[in-house]
Amino acid sequence: MADKMATRQAYGKALVEIGKENQNLIVMDADLSKSTMTAEFAKAYPERFFNMGIAEQDLYAAACGLALSGKVVCASTFAMFAAGRAFEVIRNSIGYTGANVKICATHAGITVGEDGASHQTFEDLALMRTIPKMTVINPCDGVSAAELLRQAISYEGPCYVRLGRATVPVFYGKGADIKLGRGNWLRRGEKATVVATGIMVSEAMAAAEALAREDIEIGVIDMHTIKPIDEEILVEAASIGPVVTAEEHSVIGGLGGAVAEVLSRKHPVKMAMVGQQDTFGESGKPEDLKKKYKMTAEDIAEAVKTLI
Repeated sequence: MADKMATRQAYGKALVEIGKENQNLIVMDADLSKSTMTAEFAKAYPERFFNMGIAEQDLYAAACGLALSGKVVCASTFAMFAAGRAFEVIRNSIGYTGANVKICATHAGITVGEDGASHQTFEDLALMRTIPKMTVINPCDGVSAAELLRQAISYEGPCYVRLGRATVPVFYGKGADIKLGRGNWLRRGEKATVVATGIMVSEAMAAAEALAREDIEIGVIDMHTIKPIDEEILVEAASIGPVVTAEEHSVIGGLGGAVAEVLSRKHPVKMAMVGQQDTFGESGKPEDLKKKYKMTAEDIAEAVKTLI
């Protein structure tokens, strides 16, 4: 866990590699290619890249048309404008038809930082996982982002891939066993389990290390696929003890809701949810905002202590 990389950076590099192998891959953007990192694909394969301008609904409608014509499409913009502004098009055009579009949305959550509340989406996972046929992915590091993108492109059907602005530690090595729809144990423990997604995986691991110094051993699961969620690993975690979820997203409708929906049916257990607590964000430095809105390793550790 030495290197750091933003998942959006891994996305940009992976697109170029996959584009070399898959001549059927089309990449589209809403005039943000330098930020979403699709500019790398545009430079390598300009004939397969389309900048649709600041028109997100047009972006996803056109992406749907290309997909229904036989192409595999990765269409990117910021998460606020993909899941928010273009929701109806994604729901009715892409979801309803099962179009082979990968909605690769960057700059999600509080770590968008200085861009402020209008750009900090905490609702995207909730919105996307309500759409039938939609697979929802939130990788924690550069390695898993690249591998899950490759699997999403190979998968026939719509996917939402959430990518971050901030750099995060790299947990996985090359060749790691990362499978769409299956969570990964990153650490085992006997007292409780933290089920984390996206950038909160690194915070969960830091919390586990801090608690271990107090002789409190907890497990950490990287739940990179929010839908379909890995029910088997969740039941295993609940059989050990309390479960804490950690996400850079609203605690309403995201990972916490998805986990609670499973465990309330299959293995009821004490739970706590770390994430955005039904508020908007604000402009500021990412680390300061994570502290203010209680999405740090310390907040996860405190949540664990309230349950054990």
